[in-house]
Amino acid sequence: MKKFGLTLLTAFAGGALAIGAYKIMENRYNDGLSFEDKQKVYFTSNPLSSNITSSAGEVDFTQAAAVVTPAVVYIRTTYAASQSGSAMEDMFGQLFGQRMPRGQRQQRAPQASGSGVIISPDGYIVTNNHVVDKAEKIQVTTNDHRVLEAKVIGRDPNTDLALIKVSASNLPIVKLGNSDDVRVGEWVLAVGNPFNLTSTVTAGIVSAKGRGIGIIGTQNDDDDNPFFSPSRNAPKKPTTNSGIESFIQTDAAINPGNSGGALVNTKGELIGINSAIASHTGSYEGYGFAIPINLAKKVLNDIKQYGSVKRGYLGVTYVDLSNSDQAELVGVKDKTIGLYVDKVSTGGGAEAAGIKSGDIITKVDGNLVTESSDLTEHVGRMQPGDKVKITVSRDNQEKNFVVTLKSDPGTINNALAATNHQEFFDKMGANFRPLTQAQKDQHHVKSGVMVTGVTQGGMFDELGVASGSIITSVNKTPVNSIEDIDKALDASNRRGILVLSGINPDGSTFNNAFQLQ
Repeated sequence: MKKFGLTLLTAFAGGALAIGAYKIMENRYNDGLSFEDKQKVYFTSNPLSSNITSSAGEVDFTQAAAVVTPAVVYIRTTYAASQSGSAMEDMFGQLFGQRMPRGQRQQRAPQASGSGVIISPDGYIVTNNHVVDKAEKIQVTTNDHRVLEAKVIGRDPNTDLALIKVSASNLPIVKLGNSDDVRVGEWVLAVGNPFNLTSTVTAGIVSAKGRGIGIIGTQNDDDDNPFFSPSRNAPKKPTTNSGIESFIQTDAAINPGNSGGALVNTKGELIGINSAIASHTGSYEGYGFAIPINLAKKVLNDIKQYGSVKRGYLGVTYVDLSNSDQAELVGVKDKTIGLYVDKVSTGGGAEAAGIKSGDIITKVDGNLVTESSDLTEHVGRMQPGDKVKITVSRDNQEKNFVVTLKSDPGTINNALAATNHQEFFDKMGANFRPLTQAQKDQHHVKSGVMVTGVTQGGMFDELGVASGSIITSVNKTPVNSIEDIDKALDASNRRGILVLSGINPDGSTFNNAFQLQ
């Protein structure tokens, strides 16, 4: 009897110790734990159902959907009344599939909606930057119909991610997966709120990985539409790693309103944040794109800890040789994979390590670089001060360099720093004239200059900007005259990026960024 009592006492003591340890860990939620550590604590006490299957063999989506749906929220954003009018109505109508009735446009502040995913029981939610950007009010509706006010903790336009927070506790969360383990052909679920239809689940497969579709960092603020891939495929100038695109492509149906929602595997693990669709209509046409969760983890933890992303830079501009048009621009015709180093930043990490213009980057930390996304996502997960092994081909010989990433990309001597604006106008190789009010009304724009002539061999000629095109903004600044263009050039950032937005002669729009040489 005494032995039984001792055993019982020991069991009670062990249980109390376990509960106490859990409570100690629980109280550390706001003491610097990463989201992964918070999730380990959560799922220790809330294990996922053992009925959830892998994508091999017989697949049952019901358990994965049941696990994920409670942690995907509906986000409604409200914007300043001063932003109302046709431009805002057009943007939000395209962006979120919600067109405001004409009679109501001036009667209430414009609103839009999207999705978000709860990743921490104490109220942290991941969504897209474009879902909450410039919003004056953010309202979150949970799956159990609670309506909560949210605040923005931080945003990262370079990955189109944002972290917001609501004041709540014991919220259901989605388990963070490992996007590196995702395989093409794997079954996935997309969970979100398309067209205000809350808690919608669609299924498909992973169509491709590492997709770069040219939407991040290329839009004008007034024309930003992350649901459209670029309308033009003209050759671009060499790029830096400022905008990070390495999307998971899926044929699971993603529509306006899904943006910021969850892409999960059949284990119920979050592998991506739905961000964009390739569409001519604004609705699903077969392909959607999600930000890999391994990239998102670094961004979200940085935002939570520092308020912004601490990003490391190699300090190079490069040309993706998998694009034959771009390869031809730099005179490389015998290689179809790798990144041609166009310029090396003065004072950057690549220069200090010994990388030179003309090198072709073939590997990063031993992993083959076949296109730009292989490099940008890998470096995008790293911090300033981290070391990365870069393998290049130089004079047909392989060389290895260890680059210490800098917090600043360095200074690249570019056209704007080396020449005055008149010389730069000559280099652009184009003539302009202001639009009349009748032309603005005809094309439904508030600003713009007409391209009246293009010089053969000039920048506009190389970029495929034809005579008859309308340039509505330069470097995100509306332009109505030659003087406006001259002033807008001053808005070019220190890396010499020229951002052009406008309308092609056929009526299609373009929003493209080019790295100046």
